[in-house]
Amino acid sequence: MTLFVNRLTQLDVSLWCPRRGLIGASWFVDSELDGELGEDGMLFDFGEVKPWIKSRLDAGADHTLLVPTRAPGITTAECSEGLCVRTTMPYSMEIRAPRQAFTLFPWAEVSSERLALHLSRELMKRPPPRVSDIRLRLREEVIDGASYTYSHGLKQHAGNCQRIAHGHRSRLHIWQRGERCPELEAHWAAYLNDRYLVDQADISRHSEPELNPSLISRYRAGQGRFHIRLPLERCIVMDVPSTVEHIAAWLAERIADETGRSTRVQAFEGIDKGAIAEARA
Repeated sequence: MTLFVNRLTQLDVSLWCPRRGLIGASWFVDSELDGELGEDGMLFDFGEVKPWIKSRLDAGADHTLLVPTRAPGITTAECSEGLCVRTTMPYSMEIRAPRQAFTLFPWAEVSSERLALHLSRELMKRPPPRVSDIRLRLREEVIDGASYTYSHGLKQHAGNCQRIAHGHRSRLHIWQRGERCPELEAHWAAYLNDRYLVDQADISRHSEPELNPSLISRYRAGQGRFHIRLPLERCIVMDVPSTVEHIAAWLAERIADETGRSTRVQAFEGIDKGAIAEARA
């Protein structure tokens, strides 16, 4: 007998891609569980399936940076913060953070299929009674229109959002004069795509003018000390923390200023959640 639960939960992560660098990702998690029926006629109570799987994913890969340690140009080492990850291609990056902010894989690249298989095997190390196999599937939200990925960290967050490199894949909706603006959505999604959003207050320093200038951000939060260095061109500096509420307001104000029209922005933080802000021209 197989029990299935679609859209059981979601994963929001950042990952290092050998071609694109630091990117955000958001996936639905679908699950199937094989096993024998109990005397109650059930394999596993739905009310127990969801929290059991979700709690293990939340305590593992969710809101971490997924690092394929066999990708070209990646090195990892212990450091005073916990773990240091450095890259050289497709660009130079350094992140130092507590160990729990990373999920390391001995792979050349992270894919949703391989990650789903890995997570399934981890769950099967201590399966529930009568469960003989667990299969997870990770799938992206189907987005008809503009979307983008971003990474960030929120030092004032009490939970795992404080980790300096976690991210999301998000929709973007923009209205002016009561109508959606697909061209504006595509333009701003392209501007934001695969970028790191950083609070001006967290910037330690910019590098001196050079061929490839970089930006360093660091802060201390409840889980420990965090540090990131990225090429300046990969960063978007905001004058507020990069919460989805501030992202929506920041976009609405910038678009209204540039177009001369009052603007309403619906910014998503991953799948099915986010904030709406309006700005007058």
